[in-house]
Amino acid sequence: MSNVEETVFIVDDEESVRRSLKYLLESVKLHVEAFDSAEALLKQLTPASHGCIVLDVRMPGISGPELMDHLNENGLTIPIIFLSAHGDVPLAVRAMRGGAIDFLQKPPNSQAFLECVRRALAHDRRARQERTEAAMVNERVAGLTEREREVLDRLLAGRNNKAIARELDVSYKTVEAHRARVMRKMQVASYTELVHLMLMVRREGGGSRSA
Repeated sequence: MSNVEETVFIVDDEESVRRSLKYLLESVKLHVEAFDSAEALLKQLTPASHGCIVLDVRMPGISGPELMDHLNENGLTIPIIFLSAHGDVPLAVRAMRGGAIDFLQKPPNSQAFLECVRRALAHDRRARQERTEAAMVNERVAGLTEREREVLDRLLAGRNNKAIARELDVSYKTVEAHRARVMRKMQVASYTELVHLMLMVRREGGGSRSA
């Protein structure tokens, strides 16, 4: 993931806020882009954008929470840190329920703000890594035959080889052979590892999120 440039996107209609936060973040060598509205950000943001968003709650046009809802609806799961000068507790609760990483009051303490941004960037890196791993697992699942998928589903449901043989009306040795091929194609060495992989995929919404 190191080839992906992380960006801190600042969205605030106050120029002084944008300027001070941009200066602070750039002082610790972070890449920053600043926008005066949610609409301006949406023109630049793509599914390939990575990092985090520092977002003002109240702005002309699209508000911070409205932008968060729009991003969630469109599957753009980039972490959001909200900024507010109003101390609006219900709004903070809504922001956190919508998946915001944090909610800070203006002006934020510089050290606390930088720590919050670092947490958001780390969260984004972890989420991207999980999505990449889930995609690889889905590719492996796609390489299974229909019978191997039937065996996989029953393994994940906790069935042993004898039970699978009865349900599929095949011999025990046939199930053993299918199970061995499933393990090989899924590139796992144990049942526990297989379950862990499939749980990760389902957590990411990859079938049978994240973000």
